[in-house]
Amino acid sequence: MSRRRHSESENDGGQEHKRRRTSEPIEIEDRLESLICRVGEKSTSSLESNLEGLAGVLEADLPNYKNKILRILCAVARLLPEKLSVYTTLVGLLNARNYNFGGEFVEAMIRQLKETLKNNLYNEAVYLVRFLSDLVNCHVIAAPSMVAMFENFISVTQEEDVPQVRADWYVYVVLSCLPWVGKELYEKKDVEMDRLFSQIDGFLKRRVKTHVSMLQVWTAEKPHLQEEYLDCLWAQIQKLKKDRWQERHILRPYIAFDSVLCEALQHNLPPFTPPGHIPGAQYPMPHVVFRMFDYTDAPEGPVMPGSHSVERFVIEENLHCIIKTHWKERKTCAAQLLSYPGKNKIPLNYHIVEVIFGELFQLPAAPHIDVMYTTLLIELCKLQPGSLPQVLAQATEMLFMRLDSMNTSCIDRLINWFSHHLSNFQFRWSWDDWSDCLTMDLEKPKPKFIKEVLEKSMRLSYHQRIVDIVPASFSALIPAENIFVYKYADESSSSLPGYPASITVGDAIKNRATNEEILAILKEVPNPNQEDDDDEGESFNPLKVDVFLQTLLHLAAKSFSHSFSALGKFHEVLKALTENDEGKVHILKVVYEAWKNHPQMVAVLVDKLIRTQIVDCAAVANWLFSQDMAHEFTRLFVWEILHSTIRKMDKHVQKIQQELEEAKDKLEKQQHKHKRDSGDEEDMEKNSEDEEGQLEEQIDRLQEKVESAQSEQKNLFLVIFQRFIMLLTEHLVRCETGSADISTPWYKNCIERLQQVFLMHHVTIQQYMGTLENLLFTAELDPHILAVYQQFCALQL
Repeated sequence: MSRRRHSESENDGGQEHKRRRTSEPIEIEDRLESLICRVGEKSTSSLESNLEGLAGVLEADLPNYKNKILRILCAVARLLPEKLSVYTTLVGLLNARNYNFGGEFVEAMIRQLKETLKNNLYNEAVYLVRFLSDLVNCHVIAAPSMVAMFENFISVTQEEDVPQVRADWYVYVVLSCLPWVGKELYEKKDVEMDRLFSQIDGFLKRRVKTHVSMLQVWTAEKPHLQEEYLDCLWAQIQKLKKDRWQERHILRPYIAFDSVLCEALQHNLPPFTPPGHIPGAQYPMPHVVFRMFDYTDAPEGPVMPGSHSVERFVIEENLHCIIKTHWKERKTCAAQLLSYPGKNKIPLNYHIVEVIFGELFQLPAAPHIDVMYTTLLIELCKLQPGSLPQVLAQATEMLFMRLDSMNTSCIDRLINWFSHHLSNFQFRWSWDDWSDCLTMDLEKPKPKFIKEVLEKSMRLSYHQRIVDIVPASFSALIPAENIFVYKYADESSSSLPGYPASITVGDAIKNRATNEEILAILKEVPNPNQEDDDDEGESFNPLKVDVFLQTLLHLAAKSFSHSFSALGKFHEVLKALTENDEGKVHILKVVYEAWKNHPQMVAVLVDKLIRTQIVDCAAVANWLFSQDMAHEFTRLFVWEILHSTIRKMDKHVQKIQQELEEAKDKLEKQQHKHKRDSGDEEDMEKNSEDEEGQLEEQIDRLQEKVESAQSEQKNLFLVIFQRFIMLLTEHLVRCETGSADISTPWYKNCIERLQQVFLMHHVTIQQYMGTLENLLFTAELDPHILAVYQQFCALQL
C-alpha cells in the first residue's frame, strides 16, 4: 500500500498546483493509510493500546474520511493476510463504536469478494473469506450467517459436470477458515457444522487423486509423507476438532477487548451464492504439502508441531503470507519472517527454511521467480549468522541424501539454488562429506547433481577456481574447460575433406568478404552425399555447414557478443545453408560439436539462431532428441534449451494474437465512428471505407499468421511427445525382452522430463489435448507412458 502511494506521488509532478489546494486532506489520508498499515509492527506500546488508540483516531475521522477508511481496511484484508486478527480486532472496535460503519464494511467486503471471484483472484478470495470468518470472533458478523455462507460453498461439491478443482477450492476455503473460527461456530451451530463436516468427508472420499504422484517432490513416503493438500488439511482440522478446538498459535488480540466487543450489535452476511462455473475458467491447481523436518530434526529449543497439528498449518500459512506480501523486497521479507509473532514457542528457523524450500520446489511452478528464494535465504543468513546457516546446511544435506527419490524438476531447481548460493559464500562447502558418491555410477542422481552444480558454478566463476575449491578426488565430476573445439585447427586436420575450404573461408572472413563472396567459395565445397556422376539437383551438403560455421564460430569464439555479431553479419549465408529441415538440424549439431565444453554458449547460440529464424523450434526439438545428443540426454542444459524453445514459440503465438486483437479493436472503433459520422460529407465517408478495407485486409493477414503459428506450435508439441514416446517405448521393450528392471536412472529422468514438459507448459498444451489424445496418447500406448498423460488430465478435472 505504502509503495503504491509513493509511486503515485512520484508520477504526479505536473499536478503540484492542484496538490497545494488539497494538500491537507491528502496529508490526512496518507497519515490514515500509514497508521492502518503499520499497526501491529514493532512498537514501545502494547498491541492492544495501539489498536484502541487507532480505533479512536479512525472513529474521529469517519465523518470526513469514511470511504477512504473503508477502502484501506478492505485492501489490508486482501493484501496483508499475515496481520488478519489485528485488523479484524480493529474492525470489531469500530463496529462497537459505530454500528452503521460495521455494516458498510461487511457490505464492502462482500462486494470485494464477488469481484475477486469474478476476476479469478482465488488466493485473495481465500484471505477475504478468512477475514469475514474471524469477524465472527469479534462480534461483527453473526455466526449463523457465516455457517450459511459455508453451506453455500460446500454445496458446490454437489454440482455436476464441473471440474473437481472448482469444488476443491471451495472446500479448501471453508477448511482453512476453521482454525480461526471453528470453535465459535461449533458452540453456536454444532448440528449444522456436523452436517457440513459429513458433506466434506463424503466429497474427500470420492475425490479422484490421479494427479498426486505428478506433484510430489519425493516419490518415497519415508521419512515424511508427501500428502495432497486437502487430505492434509482435513486431517489437521479433524485433530483440532478432537482437541476441542484448542490451538495455541493464532494471535487473538480481540480477547483483550471481549467486554467491549460482546456488547456490540452483530450483522448478518447477505446470502452469498458462489458464481457459476464458466467453461475455460482457471481454478487453482492442487498441490502436495512439502514436508522436510519433524520434531527430531530440531534437537534443541522448542518442539516442532506435528504434521497433522493445526499449528503447523497456521505457522506455514502465515509464513507463506509474509513471503507473498514482501517478496519483492528481500531485506524486508527476511526481517518480517524473523520477527514472526510467537517465534519463541517454535523452532522458527526450521519452519522458515522448510516453507522457502516448499515454495521453491512447488509443482508445476514456484509462486515467485527462483532467484528470489536464493536472495531471501542469503539475507536470512546475514540476519541470523549464528543459527540459520546451520539449519540451511542441515537442509541441504537432507536434500542431497534424498536425491534418489526426488523429482527431476525439483533437482533442477536445487542445482540452480545451490550453485547460486555457493557463489555468494566463496564456494565453501564440506565436499569431502559427499565423497561416497564417487564410487557410484556417474549417471546416478548424487554424482550427477554434483557435476551439474559445478557446471552451473563455473558459469558464476571460472574453471580454475572450481578446480581449486573441489578436492582432487572429485576430478571426474569437474566440468571440462570452456574451450572451443575447432576441427580444422592445424596441419593434423589437413586430411579432413573440408580443410582447404576452411582456410579459404577463414581468410575471406578476415578480409571482410560479403555474403555473396562466401557463398561463391562454399559452392566449390564437394558434397559427400552426392556421387560424382549424380547430375540431379543439388542435395543437402553437410560439409558446407561444417566448413563455414566451424570457421566462423572459431574466429568469433572470444565472447558471446563476438559470436552474436558474426551470426548477424552472415545471416544470409546461414539462411542459404539451412533451406531444408536437414540443414537446420545439422547447423545445431555443428554448434554443439564446436562448443560441447561450454553448455551455456550452446544454449545462447541456439537461442540466437531461433530469434534470427535461421532454425525453427521443431528443428531444435528434433536435434535434442536425435541420436547425436543421446549421450547428453539427461544433462540439465539440454532441457533448459528445450523449455526455452517452447517458451519462444509461445511468445511468438501470443504476440501475433495480440496484434490481431488490437486490429479488431481498431476496426470496431472505426465502424462506430463511421456510424456516428454517417450523413457527413461523401469524401469523409469514402476515406473511412478505405481505412476499414485496409484494416479488414490486415485482420485477414493476421488471422492467417495466427493459424500458421498455432499449427507450428501444435507440430512442436507433437514432435516432442512423439520422440518421448519412441524413446520410452524402446527402453520398455528392451527391458521386457532382456527381463531387466525398467526403473533405471535414465528411465526415471526421462519419464519425469515428460511430466515436466506437461507441467511447465500446461496452459498451452491444454489447447491441443484433442489432437494429442487422438494421435499419440491412445489406449494402445504402454500404461507407464499413458499414466503421465492421465495424471496431467487429472490436474484440471
